[in-house]
Amino acid sequence: MSIQATDELLDAISELRALFPDWRMGQLVANLVQAAGGAEPGDIWDIEDERLLVAARRLIERNRGRA
Repeated sequence: MSIQATDELLDAISELRALFPDWRMGQLVANLVQAAGGAEPGDIWDIEDERLLVAARRLIERNRGRA
């Protein structure tokens, strides 16, 4: 993943944090991994950053009205 894409993922995580202020960081990461297709707890080790970014953008779009 490029530096720009990594920055985009971090920005998306920050936006998710604002949308879901009641989620602890671990919950946010776990929910993001699950949204990216991870079904098992260990999937966090194998999920690609690009899939996390796509999932983060999808969650943001679906929940934008929560803020």
